[in-house]
Amino acid sequence: MNKSLNILFVSPEVFPFARTGGLADVSRSLPKALVSLGHDVRVIMPFYRCVSESGFKADKLLENIRHPVSGRIFGFDLFQNGSDGVTTYFVRNEKYFSRDGLYGTAGADYPDNALRFSFFSKAALAAVKAVGFRPDIIHCNDWQSALIPLYLRSRLADDAYYGGIKTLFTVHNLAYQGVFGKKSMRGLGVPPDLFNMNGLEFHGKVNFMKAGIIYSDAISTVSRRYAREVMTPEYGCGLEGLLKAREHDLSGILNGVDYDVWSPEKDRFITPNYGTGSIENKRICKRRLLEYARLPASVDRPLIGCVTRLVHQKGMDILADAMDELMRLDVGIVMLGRGDNSYERVFTGLAKKYPANISVRKEFNDELAHRIEAGCDMFLMPSRYEPCGLNQMYSIRYGTIPIVRATGGLDDVIKDFDKDRGKGNGFKFGPASKDALLYAVRRAVSCFEDKPLWKKLMLQAMSCDFSWDRSAGEYVKLYERLSGGERS
Repeated sequence: MNKSLNILFVSPEVFPFARTGGLADVSRSLPKALVSLGHDVRVIMPFYRCVSESGFKADKLLENIRHPVSGRIFGFDLFQNGSDGVTTYFVRNEKYFSRDGLYGTAGADYPDNALRFSFFSKAALAAVKAVGFRPDIIHCNDWQSALIPLYLRSRLADDAYYGGIKTLFTVHNLAYQGVFGKKSMRGLGVPPDLFNMNGLEFHGKVNFMKAGIIYSDAISTVSRRYAREVMTPEYGCGLEGLLKAREHDLSGILNGVDYDVWSPEKDRFITPNYGTGSIENKRICKRRLLEYARLPASVDRPLIGCVTRLVHQKGMDILADAMDELMRLDVGIVMLGRGDNSYERVFTGLAKKYPANISVRKEFNDELAHRIEAGCDMFLMPSRYEPCGLNQMYSIRYGTIPIVRATGGLDDVIKDFDKDRGKGNGFKFGPASKDALLYAVRRAVSCFEDKPLWKKLMLQAMSCDFSWDRSAGEYVKLYERLSGGERS
């Protein structure tokens, strides 16, 4: 084994403590995989109200930590949890994190998010010195931790404790950049002259993600295709030129799956469990899901799952437009998720219009998400863009065949069965259009009607391995390259 590394993994959300999306899953499973490879990984996140309300055990380590990086900010307490062999630190500050939501409520972001997450970035740097953990690598995730590389290069440039620490900044979704008014510069604790086109300024505002891209030693995205896409005007969200300029520092590393959590053999939320040798048990899971969803209990009719945020990015407009024609195929659809009020109303209305075919649950429900993966025949992901996506990887493990738009990580993971009967694990469509989606679903339904062929596809999909083993190894190679050399 190569030299063990000290890695600080900084994330605004970590499963199971606080979760709004796939970032939380990655922030748990990737550190866990890195620990299994022999590295000392510490995760740090805010101590949100939901963490304490959910009853997770967290022991107080230190009180009222203050540090030169923080300037005149409030102090904070540091708590710790050690489950799954991963040390997770929690930054507790009542003013900033004892709130109902992580980033906002009622569809609106908190107006002081710039202060909240600049504080979090400063606190993460203060915490490692306070506990005596000096990382070789600080792995920052999304805009909420994007100021850390900047603080290391400015406020802490002369502090020997932080000298030589390298930073990796991972972009999980470029559309969410942390953009704030110019006045927010005053509370960030950075030199005001950095508000320029070569620094934090972005169309007259402050852009946290831009800071992460500029000042980090390396950048990664969560799939190979998305790493290419973000350098184009279609997907670059205004930062494509900057990313193109740092192309040699940009990597695309596909996320992985924690099969201790997401596999039909071990899943604690489903009954019965099943695998490739007991695939007939999936029909029982399907029957129980149909009963729960109050849909007609016909296990021979195709059942399509969709666990998603109900937003434009996820292609919900495409799906809504296609729904009437999908009903002519006599498929059942079970949807789970929340999102924009307009889409919630649309799909609730469709469920009322087609009560024998469509079930919609407007909530975040982890248990039901597992039951949908186990009980459905197909899983639909019509995303306009998808940096990585995890549900397509969950689905193939459960023999639930994905129907996806060929973008980002969906394109990296899914091989179209009609194009490759020997290695195919799902169905893909290219254009973000109703007709393209319908054609892909029709192909899947046609295959479903050929039971021997469908079983071949299911077993083929279930044999695919998207565990963290390979991807964690790619991260380690990147960490080692950074810690052993200079920024290119």
